[in-house]
Amino acid sequence: MNPEYAAYCEADRVFYDAPHRSAAGPGAEGALYGPARGAGPDGWERSRRGDWLSFSPPGVRVPAQGWKIHVSAALDNAESVLGRVVAFCVARRLPFKFIPGPALLRLRNAKYADRAGSGKFITVYPHSEERFPEVCQGLMDLLAGEHGPYILSDLRCGDGPVHVRYGAFAPRFCPGPDGRLVPAVADPEGRLVPDARGPALNIPGWVTPPPFLLPHLEARKAVGLADVPYQVEGALHFSNGGGVYVGRDTRTGERVVLKEARPYAGLAADGADAVARLERERVALDLLAGLECVPDVRDVIDVGDHRFLVLQHVSGATLNSVFARRFPLSHAEPAPELIAEHAAWARKTYALVEDAVRAVHARGVVISDLHMSNIMVSEDESRVVLLDFEAASRTQDQARQIVANPAFVAPSDRRGADIDRYALACLRLALYLPLTTHFAIDRRKAVGLAQEITRIFPVTDAELRPAVEEILREVTHEDGGAPGRGVTAQVSGVRAVLPDAPSLPAAGDWPHSRDSMARAIIASCTPEREDRCFPGDIAQFASPAGGQSFGYGAAGVLYALHETGAPSCPQAEQWLLARAKDPAPGTPLGFYDGLTGIAWTLDRLGHREQAAELARLIVRQPLQGLTADLHSGYAGIALALDDLARSATAADGTALSRAADHCTALAVRTLTDGAPFPRTGLLHGAAGVALLLLRRYGTTGDRQFLDLAATALRRDLARCREGADGALLVVEGARTMPYLGAGSAGLATVIDDYLELRPDEEFERARASLMPASRSAFYVQPGLFRGVAGLILHLARTRAGGQAGRRRVIHRHAELLSCHAMPYGGELAFPGEQLMRLSMDLATGTAGCLLALGSAFADTGASLPFLPPLRPAPPHPAAPEPAPSGVVSK
Repeated sequence: MNPEYAAYCEADRVFYDAPHRSAAGPGAEGALYGPARGAGPDGWERSRRGDWLSFSPPGVRVPAQGWKIHVSAALDNAESVLGRVVAFCVARRLPFKFIPGPALLRLRNAKYADRAGSGKFITVYPHSEERFPEVCQGLMDLLAGEHGPYILSDLRCGDGPVHVRYGAFAPRFCPGPDGRLVPAVADPEGRLVPDARGPALNIPGWVTPPPFLLPHLEARKAVGLADVPYQVEGALHFSNGGGVYVGRDTRTGERVVLKEARPYAGLAADGADAVARLERERVALDLLAGLECVPDVRDVIDVGDHRFLVLQHVSGATLNSVFARRFPLSHAEPAPELIAEHAAWARKTYALVEDAVRAVHARGVVISDLHMSNIMVSEDESRVVLLDFEAASRTQDQARQIVANPAFVAPSDRRGADIDRYALACLRLALYLPLTTHFAIDRRKAVGLAQEITRIFPVTDAELRPAVEEILREVTHEDGGAPGRGVTAQVSGVRAVLPDAPSLPAAGDWPHSRDSMARAIIASCTPEREDRCFPGDIAQFASPAGGQSFGYGAAGVLYALHETGAPSCPQAEQWLLARAKDPAPGTPLGFYDGLTGIAWTLDRLGHREQAAELARLIVRQPLQGLTADLHSGYAGIALALDDLARSATAADGTALSRAADHCTALAVRTLTDGAPFPRTGLLHGAAGVALLLLRRYGTTGDRQFLDLAATALRRDLARCREGADGALLVVEGARTMPYLGAGSAGLATVIDDYLELRPDEEFERARASLMPASRSAFYVQPGLFRGVAGLILHLARTRAGGQAGRRRVIHRHAELLSCHAMPYGGELAFPGEQLMRLSMDLATGTAGCLLALGSAFADTGASLPFLPPLRPAPPHPAAPEPAPSGVVSK
């Protein structure tokens, strides 16, 4: 789970959207703070960008960077704090910005909000470094005695809500460590460097703090755990509410867990901060003392204004980890005995959890946040312990849910113990197929999920009937999607009254699935919006061009429609053309995230002059300091400019070719200098550079490019590891990745192209070892770059392995896509990253699934840019295909 996505679910029930657009909160006039409801002081400029509302006095210029002041506040004093700070700034003609309403302030301070930005409520920009001490002291005096969360990226001045950091005032940008544009400050030589904005104070080395800050810096250093009888040995988890640490009692040597709570931070849906939630946990655990299924409380301590709950350390692993380790569908052809063994394990484990929950309920306590990561399983798998009672309540209170995992979040009408019963119902299904996050979009998916479980596993309808009935209890049209009069549906032996569920075509039913996906995509178009035309991933809101970009915005969606022969969307083309005329500051240059991909798409769609204008702008940029990769860096830019040069006028063609050559040289320099690639694979690794070099070899015939491509591929192969079955797996952090964007399939795809040009036994072996990662029986997401759709595209394109075997796996993967499918306007659509909302974009959503299915089932074979279908293989005798052991089907 990526907790960042939760904030983007608040504004819309169907799609991810910017938090500030929530119709129920900050967008409603009555829900705004007073200063946000008016026009502001006479003559002052008022502007809105993202979460922030800004006011600037006429004729006042502030420096490009310096010491800025942040003021925090809690929900109960924010209106008062804001009113006084606004009056202070207006009287002194100080530019300022603020979060305009309480609903958005709660989101920014929520448990899983961005830790680096949390707490920032008001930003004040002093006119100069000379005025900074005076302004800061004035705000400290004005707000003495007020409370608010500590801002982790800043230095707190005194005990109040005033914080400071050195950083950018003006919107200037430079490439960050991963090549993406980030806010920048200038060093003493005038070079732009990243303005570090992590959850820790970072003062640039060349900046000397003013003397009045020194006591506050010393006070910050003095806070620690030196005076408590516990030694921290490591961090288990961080959230905006605090950390969870494993440690040891220095008096007894006992291992313990320390849960940290920051005051006024980590807010739950009811406004309770982390300290209040920690107290709820202590009270609940005291009520449950003596039960083997909960940890014991050892201590409660305060360090500064942070509170720590010290708990008994529970050995074992989380249920989520145990499930991932033993899940049989991670294999390509799981043997029937593995399937049966897993079903038996799921029954036993569910019974253990159900018994533990019943024991908790018998003590009059509701857990309210039950999910697989909050359940510890003993090493011998004979016992479970329930963790995390921060959201707990007494049964008689009939409280609503205030914190939840997306895969187990209860409907809004559930109260008290019904919340836990719903989570148990989700758990019963998730222990077989972990797709219950779908229910956040449409609870009717429980029907198909239960059917799929009984198809794959030796599980009866009767076993799943209670779970399905609990999940579907009181389904409304809002829960289920498309309105209708309600129908009676037969579900795994359960008769349930549901809102009308449209009959969707199977994903592999081409061209009917293509036409349905295209209708869903076009129906989602919102050309009246400035920020995005098609709903997609939260990356749309990360840069000024996110909603236009090839990976996450309109460019990629239009390309997928065009490439698969689907109907076009003229209004979206006009929307993209209008925004390409005047790109906003901070727009990236990259192919998948910026201007280059937009220009390439416009050219592909026939808008040659508009594409040429944008290309001219790109080549005028200082193409320095980027990463070498395909997604955001030199490889993608060089490939696109080289393509654009072929359709350009002579003058433009020459300039574009030179820029492409320059980007190629910079990518080669990164490769030959041995600079590390932050990630592995097609989009962000050396494989994307290898693709560029293979295409340059194809146009120039220079074998040096072929040799360099081999070097790049070996760079990525060196970051793979061999799995237990001999398969070669791309490693990303603690995980192995099979996917097209940053995994085994993407690396294998480029090796395919290399082997088209030069035989190589090493790469033949590597490709064969990478292939099993694309053949597993289950993948948790549908998307193109991090899901099963990308594996379909890879298998449809490669010639590795037998054709009949590949087609069989492609059809099985298409069936899995159908399992992920959701209705939108009665048409076929797919969830995006994290499965919490639908997406229409190329990288994560429906457009990417459309392109992948087109690559496998369309007569012409759709493809990704720069990865056209391979030439037909020369005829040769077909190797016999092994008989499939398959997944058990009944």
